[in-house]
Amino acid sequence: MRLLTEKAKACGAVMIWDLAHSAGAFPVDLVGCGADFAVGCGYKYLNGGPGAPAFIYVRPDLQPRVAPALSGWMGHAAPFAFELSYRPAPAIERLRAGTPPVLSMAALDAALDVFEGVDMFALRKRSIALSEDFIRRIEAECPELQLASPRDPAERGSQVSFRFAEGYGAMQALIARGVIGDFRAPDVMRFGFAPLYVGFAEVETAARVLVGVVRGRLWDRPEYRARNKVT
Repeated sequence: MRLLTEKAKACGAVMIWDLAHSAGAFPVDLVGCGADFAVGCGYKYLNGGPGAPAFIYVRPDLQPRVAPALSGWMGHAAPFAFELSYRPAPAIERLRAGTPPVLSMAALDAALDVFEGVDMFALRKRSIALSEDFIRRIEAECPELQLASPRDPAERGSQVSFRFAEGYGAMQALIARGVIGDFRAPDVMRFGFAPLYVGFAEVETAARVLVGVVRGRLWDRPEYRARNKVT
């Protein structure tokens, strides 16, 4: 991250990092790498669930100069003064766009409690162990599936993707059997490993069910081939 950020800045570009698949999965040092901005979501490895609030990071010295694209009333310096013109709040508060979703915020707040005292480097080590175990099991039993993620665990996060020509139907069959992954066209099956609470027993179960789906050609059923809006 530091090297890419330095290259971007050397070209006069602003560096914005997407932490959707990073936050909560492994250590991220935005200050150390000199990042200008970062955005991310709370519903993936931060475990806030569907509808969890997103977040934004702005380098502290840039915060007084940032003009929010959405000048929401909660980002106003005095939201209840009802002034006729927009006056941004100081620092990062100016980037609040609207009334916070209180129920979603409460769920995310509880989800973040489990990170208290967690060593992110130990979490990362567990993430690698889980994903390596899954890859080993699938490659040993399902030669039809091709690893789409980087082979080197240092080059991937907590997600493992495999290519499979019948990936959509296979994923639907997996979901029907309680193994929840997702699919990306044209043929990518994605599996996430949240290292805080996913264990090796779940990895073994997921691999066993996937092997059964592939070997048994369970994907070749009309109900699994019908394309849904969400994959």
